Amino acid sequence: MKSRSHAIAAALVLSVAGLSAGAYAQGANPFVTTPSEVRSGTYTLDPAHGKISWSVSHMGFSTYVGQFRNVAATLKLDAKTPAASTLDATVDMKSVGTFSDGLDKHLQTADFFDTAKHPTASFKATTIRLVDADTAKIDGRLTLRGITKPVTIEAEFNQAGISPASKLYTVGFDGRVTIKRSDFGISYGLPLLGDEVTLNIEAEFVAKPAA
Repeated sequence: MKSRSHAIAAALVLSVAGLSAGAYAQGANPFVTTPSEVRSGTYTLDPAHGKISWSVSHMGFSTYVGQFRNVAATLKLDAKTPAASTLDATVDMKSVGTFSDGLDKHLQTADFFDTAKHPTASFKATTIRLVDADTAKIDGRLTLRGITKPVTIEAEFNQAGISPASKLYTVGFDGRVTIKRSDFGISYGLPLLGDEVTLNIEAEFVAKPAA
């Protein structure tokens, strides 16, 4: 009986996969890939699929990579008039992770993020400018260690639609921006440790249910 159940389950999986493959082969992509066709409205970042990774030169020998795991953001999207959209994000600086316990603790000291005094960083968009059909430049103000500076995120739209995982309408973006940490009062280790830090942003925004 157990082997028969496994066989039935396998057959169902193969059938669904076959149907999906057939749909895609016929051009029936269930997701929106044109930004202007995305649903306008208020979105919140899916915390399980919203991360910021960072990379910096380590004495010229390698590029060191870490991540901020806890990021919260709200996107008010106007698909027809992207410039009217707004974006606000907050990063829990204590959520920094490098797979090195010692370094994680050091990054939270006054040498780097000084999380005792500045537990969060924030970004607030001021202007959203379309570059081409699926790329935009997001101008805004980044606040880190209590210092606020203008930055521009290059964002690329991936797709939108009902996520097979959550069953919720989801919009996906990737973003990238390079900052100088010395601009935010983080000068520890210079010039051996790199000054320029690249932030890579992966974000899945979920539509807020209608009231």
